[in-house]
Amino acid sequence: MLKFYFHPSPNPMKAALLLEELQTPFELIAVDTFKGEQHHPEFLTINPNGKVPALVDDAVTVFDSHAILLYLAEKHGKFLPTTPTGRAAMLSWLEFVATGLSPFSGQAVHFLHHAPEELPYARNRYLKEVQRHYRVLDERLAKSKYLAGDEYTIADMALWGWGNFAGYILGEKGLSDYPNVKRVVDEISGRPAAARAQVLKETLTLKAEFDEETRRALFPQNA
Repeated sequence: MLKFYFHPSPNPMKAALLLEELQTPFELIAVDTFKGEQHHPEFLTINPNGKVPALVDDAVTVFDSHAILLYLAEKHGKFLPTTPTGRAAMLSWLEFVATGLSPFSGQAVHFLHHAPEELPYARNRYLKEVQRHYRVLDERLAKSKYLAGDEYTIADMALWGWGNFAGYILGEKGLSDYPNVKRVVDEISGRPAAARAQVLKETLTLKAEFDEETRRALFPQNA
């Protein structure tokens, strides 16, 4: 059985969504990142980068949310376009989220909510880049039902991971400035698989308090 190493944050939720879409059995293994369990030696043998998600499929180990999306989609032959044009679009937008929206969103969260001091330049830099990426995505989705075309793919699941979390960066208005992105994120959130992925969070008992232990666990390079 698949072993899925998980904490309910945006990147692991992408992989959780695909697992639930595939309805493939898996063992959910909590990694309490607020306690620093991602740095334990036994987990570092699975992901040397000390981050979730990670997946062990018998003799195969995969880490990084987008690597997991590709691995599972290719293994099961689902949520991947079959035409060269569609596959190229899917890969392009999947990587746009991987190298753009995801890291800029993570840095925006850090400087808006967790930096030990207020740094206006950093806050502005990362917030504006998040907004720019959502504008690019919104323009794409104004012309296309989904990121890769008419077909729901892992590129859309990758977008949902952070898009479903956008209010933590963009405030109360959330994705309202990006109606086409909001359409897709809301549609995915309404899928039964997304509901099951959200329920995974309720099955785990994890630390919620963001204290000095958590700060050291999440940002050890700053200690």
